[in-house]
Amino acid sequence: MFIIQPNPGFFNIGVHEIWQYRDLYSMFVKRDLITQYKQTILGPVWFLVQPTLTTVLYCVVFGGFAGISTNGLPPALFYLAGIIPWQYFADCLLKISSTFTANQAIFGKVYFPRIIVPLSIISSNLLRSGIQLVLFAIVYWYYVLNGMPLNLTVYLLSIPLLFGVLAGLALGFGVLIASMTAKYRDLTILFGFIVQLWMFATPVIYPLSSLSVDQQALLAHNPVASIIETFRTVTLGVGTVNMNHMLYSISSMLVLLLVGSMVFTKVQRSFMDTI
Repeated sequence: MFIIQPNPGFFNIGVHEIWQYRDLYSMFVKRDLITQYKQTILGPVWFLVQPTLTTVLYCVVFGGFAGISTNGLPPALFYLAGIIPWQYFADCLLKISSTFTANQAIFGKVYFPRIIVPLSIISSNLLRSGIQLVLFAIVYWYYVLNGMPLNLTVYLLSIPLLFGVLAGLALGFGVLIASMTAKYRDLTILFGFIVQLWMFATPVIYPLSSLSVDQQALLAHNPVASIIETFRTVTLGVGTVNMNHMLYSISSMLVLLLVGSMVFTKVQRSFMDTI
């Protein structure tokens, strides 16, 4: 006999239980990848079209009309190096934050570890970002063949770590917001607006070197900022890497994962009564 009951501990996400439902996790990952573009003309090509169109728009608006510096880098490369990691973080964050409201029909019919849904979002978006990194590599080699210095160093091996920190931050923030939006639906709309503003507090469309010392110190409180800047530095060789800021980002990720998991575990026990 199999008995389903609430987790007894306040911090108990059931790692063993997640492993038991790994097939369901794989199904959710496939669902996220397939259904998003199932009835579109271009299909998965949108994985590449979206960052390409965004890069072109940024080149025209911020690089052309606004004249924002790109640290001497080709604008297409500069913006693409900021767009890919930022979109990964923002998309994961927004989708995870609506975990309870978007999946209430499934949650109300069958039991499985609810944390599987946020984890599947992290994984499916990571696969999409991997495809976009191939696009980034193609654009990068185009400029190298046209005279741009080649910058291949051992620091490129830190890219998985950077995306891992972004995934952890998105998961921690996301499950925390999801726990609140389970009761207060209007927070979903507000949070979407906050994420849009968050991008302008992150060096996606501008380099940190264009800011004053005080502005850089203020921006250091944004745990995503150092990740984006570091990604651009290790891939393009231009930018600043501050280890103290990186340690702050990693520490913020660990704290958010801890707090978010605790709150998520508590809310998932009774969220159906609230929704």
